Amino acid sequence: MNIDLLKASLSLPEPPASLSVPLQALWWDAQGDWSRAHSLVDELETADAMAVHAYLHRKEGELWNADYWYRRAGRNYHRTSLSEEWNALVRGLAGA
Repeated sequence: MNIDLLKASLSLPEPPASLSVPLQALWWDAQGDWSRAHSLVDELETADAMAVHAYLHRKEGELWNADYWYRRAGRNYHRTSLSEEWNALVRGLAGA
């Protein structure tokens, strides 16, 4: 699924079943459900899940916690804006 299809799926009541868990978390985040998004990646130990986890803590305003998860994910950067970071994560995870 590419970023355009994922964004189009935001009109659905649930994320598409074909989405990976990190992409499901980003889908719920785009729906405004930070808690549900966080619960999906909170216990996952993959680099992709930890990158989404970092983004979610950055969005929450806990930069020290975000930095911890960025390091765990092997990523020490922040995008200029949260929306740019969300888009970059989706592109990277969706492969397009």
